[in-house]
Amino acid sequence: MTDLHFYFDPICPFAWMTSKWVRAVAAQRAYEVEWRFISLRMVNAEVDYATHFPPGYEQSHAAGLALLRVAAAVRERHGREGVARLYPAMGAGIFEETPTRQAAALGDPRALAAAALAAAGLEVTLADAVGADAYDALIRAETEEALSLAGRDVGTPILHFDPPSGTALFGPVISRLPADEDAVALWDHVVALSRFPGFAELKRSLREVPQLPALGVGSGQVGAEEDWQQGHRRHSGS
Repeated sequence: MTDLHFYFDPICPFAWMTSKWVRAVAAQRAYEVEWRFISLRMVNAEVDYATHFPPGYEQSHAAGLALLRVAAAVRERHGREGVARLYPAMGAGIFEETPTRQAAALGDPRALAAAALAAAGLEVTLADAVGADAYDALIRAETEEALSLAGRDVGTPILHFDPPSGTALFGPVISRLPADEDAVALWDHVVALSRFPGFAELKRSLREVPQLPALGVGSGQVGAEEDWQQGHRRHSGS
């Protein structure tokens, strides 16, 4: 049994930041996380990217799906522990780089996957799965599972606490990694909310750009980039 199901798309900056928080708390608390899949490309399958998102989002979402295929291949061979090793390596290769390197990485998902597999100590040949659409049925099923738990008008990440009977929430959406002691305090507050059956939503739309190298870390500006805000207003993980 696991204490948390964390649904992620590798190209989501908010999922990445939240995953860093979850791992920081897991290092201090004894609980198990299962990293599961949600594809923003599948979530937005019926959306006209040209009118709903800034340029480049469709390519980014397609890269996310390609990387999830690799994650599915890893889970098939190495189980959930393999995905737990792979996701941090993928996220580091996307978000802990300069904007130029991030763009190059997303432009070549196979090379990105190969580098992440090598960093995670997994078979680099699994990068060939970027084009293996046979995994799409599995990814679609988990995407639908996540949306059925948290609602369809959400983005990523989705966290399912105390599965299978516990509550699933979209978020928390955080823009920076808290200090270790604050990370645990935030965790306790979020878990408490998840365990109150009447809790539905706690939200604000005003956001800081995630403090990540690939997005201009250290800007400290709320709403600094209008295109970025517009693209994330509804699909926060996209």
